Amino acid sequence: MGPLKRLRADFSTGKNLEIYLTALIALVVGVLGVFSVVNSQVVSAAILATLALVAVNALGPRHQVADLEARVADLNRLVEAKLAGDAFLTTERRGLDERVARAADIRLAGVTLSRTVRAHVEQLRKSLARGASVRVLLIDPKGAVPQEAARRSTIPDQSEVFEHRVKSTIYLLRDLEGVEVRFLPFVPAFGLVLLDADDDDGVIHVELGTHSSAGRDPVFTLTPRRDHFWFEHFKAEFDRMWEVSREATEADWHPDRRT
Repeated sequence: MGPLKRLRADFSTGKNLEIYLTALIALVVGVLGVFSVVNSQVVSAAILATLALVAVNALGPRHQVADLEARVADLNRLVEAKLAGDAFLTTERRGLDERVARAADIRLAGVTLSRTVRAHVEQLRKSLARGASVRVLLIDPKGAVPQEAARRSTIPDQSEVFEHRVKSTIYLLRDLEGVEVRFLPFVPAFGLVLLDADDDDGVIHVELGTHSSAGRDPVFTLTPRRDHFWFEHFKAEFDRMWEVSREATEADWHPDRRT
């Protein structure tokens, strides 16, 4: 932008008017002094007034910079607070009961899911009755997977703990008409609760596994708008685990029944 265009733009928007006024005063006083139109006292007074205007103009940017620095400091404190572990990690999946009750697509994945299924079995039953899709992934109670789970939980000689927990979950699930259950050939690195994950208002709760056989594990929550990348990542993780898992058979539903 040329000088004249910039000048017109500043006058039309009211920007930098004090700078132009200071320059105009300095120019007029200088010309009048050169041609001796005014005496030296008037020129000196005008020079002092001009310097005062320059000083006042200089204070504006300084205050603006100070205000900007204060705002940046406040923003940094806010970011640090949001990045604190307690800001996104918890031991509770808030609003889970209400969301399970109205979700049309429910996907659960975990080691045994004994607490989750037991706490929400009635909501799952009602969801299935109104036509919701419910898919559940558990570790395979057969083979070496319970032993792997026991080792990771620092109780390597008690694999039967995980076998019993998976079976107790199966007993609850087998009475839910329409539920889809599959068994994982490995211990998942995390637990998942996906609710309407294909919708804009979907939610995913990710539970981090710990090396302990008791107590609640840390959880964080993802939404598609706020956490798009990681939301899609964990949704894809469920799909990948579902693909490599085996379908539940009649022998899984009724392991004590003689054939």
